[in-house]
Order: sequence, then structure tokens, then C-alpha cells
Amino acid sequence: MRRVVVTGMGVVSSLGLTVQSAFERLKTPKNCVKVSDDLKTYKGLQSHLWAPAGWTRPERYTRKVIRTMSPVSQMALDATEQALAQAGLAEDPILKSGRCGVAYGSCAGSVEANADFASILMSHEVRNVTSSTYIKMMPQTCAVNLSVHFGTTGRILPTGTACTSGSLAIGEAAEAIRYGKQDVMIAGGAEEFSVTQVAVFDTLFATSRKNDAPEATPRAFDANRDGLVIGEGAATLILEEREHALARGATILAELVGFGYNSDGRHVTQPNAETMGRALTLALEDAGLPPEAIGYVNAHGTATDLGDVAECTAMASAFGAVRPPVSTIKGYTGHTLGACGALEAAMTIEMMRDNWFAPNLNLETPDPKCGEHDFIVGDGRKIETDCVMTNNFAFGGINTSLVFRRVAV
Repeated sequence: MRRVVVTGMGVVSSLGLTVQSAFERLKTPKNCVKVSDDLKTYKGLQSHLWAPAGWTRPERYTRKVIRTMSPVSQMALDATEQALAQAGLAEDPILKSGRCGVAYGSCAGSVEANADFASILMSHEVRNVTSSTYIKMMPQTCAVNLSVHFGTTGRILPTGTACTSGSLAIGEAAEAIRYGKQDVMIAGGAEEFSVTQVAVFDTLFATSRKNDAPEATPRAFDANRDGLVIGEGAATLILEEREHALARGATILAELVGFGYNSDGRHVTQPNAETMGRALTLALEDAGLPPEAIGYVNAHGTATDLGDVAECTAMASAFGAVRPPVSTIKGYTGHTLGACGALEAAMTIEMMRDNWFAPNLNLETPDPKCGEHDFIVGDGRKIETDCVMTNNFAFGGINTSLVFRRVAV
């Protein structure tokens, strides 16, 4: 079976608009959550918090370039340009050879484009829809727009699986390379902010309502947590067959050695700790590693009661007596939904390369219901490890786990 490595990464996030700036900001133990005056204008909305990326469209993205792109695809494009540049593949013929594909996802396309279509039902008049409106709203908008922009003619794997969109894209991309279907894959996830995302979780009583203390939330795994905060952004990883990367002298950032993926098959919104734990075990088995080989786990860490307890139970099931250090970066970025799996994978790789791992922000009193785990707190922790895991779980009972290994220099 062919080996899969990471040769480029790019991010757009509240932490920073490049991998380097985001990672440096990660070392500042302060979150990126703010109060939104706009959210205050919506009657019945209890949470007024968000974690904006602070991204503006670059001038090089002319109207012609972004004609079929909403902000979610534009942020994905920015992150992908960064990743291809780092990989040294920005102008490489491989992109258009048929041996390069795209695996990319988001929870949905543009909410504004959806609203334009909805206006037809409300007004019985077709007036806001253009030839590009559907392209902006469709679930495969990021994958298709990236493919068209870079001229890829290989596989397209759109992953619209809510909060596992980014991680599933990475896993599916790796399998396409492993089994010889592609040599290079552009993989990741993105999400543009919308009040509708806040409303979804608000109606489930799952959003944080610390509107007077944005610096104190979210607080995953804490006994006093009160819910999640919605963020936005994009992240792209360039995956490549190892021998292909070595032959062209590429710098290898990490090797993707394990991918676990399954479904709960029980409830749409309530997590199932048993099958979540099985996904982690599947990733370990895929990597051929025992639990004690994992030196750090990047948790999904939504800061919701059901989610945190189920995730901690799943980790205990998969790791047994082993208790690897655990943290989530959602304390910094909020929940970036379709982007989170890719963003967290990129930051996890950077942490492994730097031998420093971020803390769980605002974790002061671990919830006894979460069990005994080695939660990283304070200013972070120096850890030298060759293997790390990052996990994500989504509505619909979709569970993913990725294992990355350090590459010897």
C-alpha cells in the first residue's frame, strides 16, 4: 500500500491568515471570540458571540475569478494557494494531469445564495437568482470551484458532512492516494459565517451565552461550560504519495498513517460514545500503532455537555489505561464547522513539528463526568512525540480520526 505524506498547508482563521501566523497566535493563551453587534439584532437569539477570521478578499481575486464563488470558496481558494505554494506545486503540470484531485467540504454552500433561491418561494418572483447562484449554494461548491480554478482533472470528492467535512476530506483523499488512484490531492474544509449557524445550535441550547465575557468561553471539558461559539475559516492540506514527493525533492511535513471513519447509526444529534471510540480504534489499527504510541490527542472539544462527555468516554475506550495529553483549539477559534477538521489537522501537525502543544483555554474545573484525562492547561506543554491523533464528530453520527507521524529529517 502506498504511503501518504503532507507537503503543504494553508489556513484562513481567526488565529491568523497563514499557518505561521496562526501557529504563533496559538502560543498566546487568549481566545479569538468577540461579541457581534449584528447578532444582537436578531430577536430570540440568545448567543451574540462569534470568532471572525478577519479575512478580506484579496485584490487579485477579480470579479471574473470569483464569479461562481461565495466567501466559503474564496477562503478555500486562499488557503489552497498557500498550501500549493508551500508544496512547490503552484505551477506544476501534475495539477492538470489527471493524477491530482480535490477532496473538500463545508457544512453547506453560501447561505445568502440559498436565501436568493428561497425568495422565489416567498415572492413567487424570480429576481435574485443568476447563472452562478446555484454554484455558490451547492454543497460541492468548494471542491468544484477549486478544481475549475486550478484546472484539476482528477477525482472530486465533496464532503458535506457537517463538522467532519474537513477531516473526512483528508481521510478520503489519503485513501485515493493509497490505492493508486491519485498521486496528489488538495484536501480540506471551509465555512463562511452565518447567523443561521448560531441559530441551529441556539435552538438546541448548545451555544455559549457568556455575552458579557467572551474571553471566558468556550470552555471545553470544564464543569462550568455553557456551550460552543461559532467561528469561520478554511484550511487546506496537500497530500502526496511519498515516493512522488521524494522524487521531486519536496519538504515533507508529516505522514498520514491512520484514518478511522464510521457512523453511530442511532441518533442525528446525540453522540454515541461506543462508535466514536471505535473510530479512534480504527485509526490506530489503520496506522498499525498501539495506543501508547500516541503522544497527543487533538480533541473535537465542542464544549457541549453531551459532546464532551461522549468524546471523553470514547477516548477512554480506545486508549484503555493509556492517558495521552489532550487539548482542543476550539477554545481559541470557536467551532469552525466544516473547516474545523482541516484547521485542527494543520495546527496539530505544526504542534508536533514544534514539540509544543496548546492548552485547553478556560479549563479550570474538569467535569468529573468526563473522567480522568491528561488535559493540557496553562501556557501549553513541551512534548516530544512522533505520533499525534486528531478527532472530529458530526451531526448525523459521523465520526473521524486521523493519525499523523513525524517524518525523520
